[in-house]
Amino acid sequence: MKNEKEILKWLNNELSSEEIEDLKQSENLQTLEKIAHYASQLETPKVDAHDALEAFKAKNHSKKKTKVRTLDFKALYRIAAVLVVMLTSAYFLFFNNTKSFETQIAQTKKVTLPDNSEVILNAASKLTFNEKKWADKRALTLEGEAFFKVQKGQTFKVNTTSGVVTVLGTQFNVKERKNYFEVNCYEGLVSVTCNNESIKLPPGKTFRVINGIIENVEDIKAQNPSWIQQESSFNKIPLDQVIAELERQYDIKIKVKGVDTLKLFTGSFTHTDKEIALQAVTIPLQLSYSSEGENIIFYNYGVK
Repeated sequence: MKNEKEILKWLNNELSSEEIEDLKQSENLQTLEKIAHYASQLETPKVDAHDALEAFKAKNHSKKKTKVRTLDFKALYRIAAVLVVMLTSAYFLFFNNTKSFETQIAQTKKVTLPDNSEVILNAASKLTFNEKKWADKRALTLEGEAFFKVQKGQTFKVNTTSGVVTVLGTQFNVKERKNYFEVNCYEGLVSVTCNNESIKLPPGKTFRVINGIIENVEDIKAQNPSWIQQESSFNKIPLDQVIAELERQYDIKIKVKGVDTLKLFTGSFTHTDKEIALQAVTIPLQLSYSSEGENIIFYNYGVK
């Protein structure tokens, strides 16, 4: 094959007669003649500048104008509200590890903790703990009253506003109500911290504080608190505390007329019959009771 300059001169008819003769003797003449033939069929496209400009203008005018929308703030507020709910739900689902159990009036509830320890909540009580941290720190918060059966293991703590109860593995009852704090040990050893002082309770012992005063309490012989068997028992307890327990177990309101609510009561009442329960409290104290609308009135016997 000849070099590119000679091929271009041949296509442009610029070769001399001698060069043409030499090319005819070349074995590539046939290929060059084909190239020349197809090249002659090609035409450079002709463009009319004026027509092209008019077509371009027409195309631009045919485009749809962009619509300008005003912001719908009500819609934005709705979207924002939905996002807040979603984010809040995500937080509680993935980050909030607090478990909470609560009972209403006249209700008890059994709760199994992550270590298989058991808790029975008495009426109007609440229990909370961090489930994620439980394996490293067995600690919970109690509002109200609960009976605990704790599996052996590391320290187990019950926090209340009145004091802290610490055990390793045992059975005990904690009652924390208004102006009343009591811990009963039924098995093992219980440590109670109250007002920066600690006391150890072996089985059968009770720690009780009423109106800020530590009380001397007789030993208990029962295996568990009576309220688990639907009965509330009291040993030299002020009447106002007994009345509060009646209200929790029966969803009633009790008022007193001329009655000393600091007088002490020893006895019990059932959780299954309101009339029998009221009689069980009033008769030993020589009191009477009556109903006034939705309220129960306690008054001294013979004086109404």
